[in-house]
Amino acid sequence: MTHNIAIHKEHRMAGQGAIFLCAVLWSTSGLFIRLLDWHPLVIGGGRSILAAVVLLLLRFFSNRRRNSKGSASPRRVLTLAAFGLFYAVTMILFVVANKLTASANAIVLQYTAPVWAAILGWFVLREKPHWEHWCAILLVCFGMLLVFSGGFASSSLLGDSLALISGITLAANSVVLRINKNDNPADIFIFSHIQCLLFSLPFFFLHPPTYSINNVLCILFMGIFQIGMASALFAYGIRRVSAVQAMLIAAVEPVLNPIWVLLAIGETPAVSVLAGGGLIVAAVIFSSTLSALRRRS
Repeated sequence: MTHNIAIHKEHRMAGQGAIFLCAVLWSTSGLFIRLLDWHPLVIGGGRSILAAVVLLLLRFFSNRRRNSKGSASPRRVLTLAAFGLFYAVTMILFVVANKLTASANAIVLQYTAPVWAAILGWFVLREKPHWEHWCAILLVCFGMLLVFSGGFASSSLLGDSLALISGITLAANSVVLRINKNDNPADIFIFSHIQCLLFSLPFFFLHPPTYSINNVLCILFMGIFQIGMASALFAYGIRRVSAVQAMLIAAVEPVLNPIWVLLAIGETPAVSVLAGGGLIVAAVIFSSTLSALRRRS
């Protein structure tokens, strides 16, 4: 019995670590979007096709190792495509929102996701959030306001609304991945990236990308690591932690974003950014630690 509890705890810690690494990779998007002089939807489509290839290769080698061919029935394909829409819509809405509203507004509104994940996870998965999750959600929201208090700008209602909806679809994506935790959640990401590519395809003709060394290296990193390996890590982690905990851990993404810009470009973050970022990281550690202690008792 004790051995099983130890294994379960180890799996949960591995899941938390995977989602944290996913958030680290996600957080580099702001820097590389600035370094890459392509239309945003061309960037989205370009990185998605590379991410789909990465996930398909990982799936192929995983199936070979298990000597499994997997199921590809029409019903399963339609189900995965339907579930994949949540993350595809998230990626597209967030890119469009960044064009219509201030970047700070967009990321703050998207990272209301832990709140929506708590609500959806409670009603759909019966994963009732504990008190530490609600406390962490409040701290994360306050931390986000601190992070962007100096950069919050007036903008269009449409842009802000799309960013808020992207937060809901991001939370819904974590919930549907939890629903499929006994299957292979990475398959949903494959369909998400294919759908994002199909939506972005016309923009490759409207705004043809230029292929300098800088652009090629940036899109390769974004496709393979920033969104491809990140999707695989999130799919691994969501099988081991609740939807709301996954969204809380992922909230470190906007904290790390200005750090990469500081290291690469030299832009120093404001004191409010450092204070808010520290509060968000503390909230994530607080909720993760208490959840782990509860399961040990």
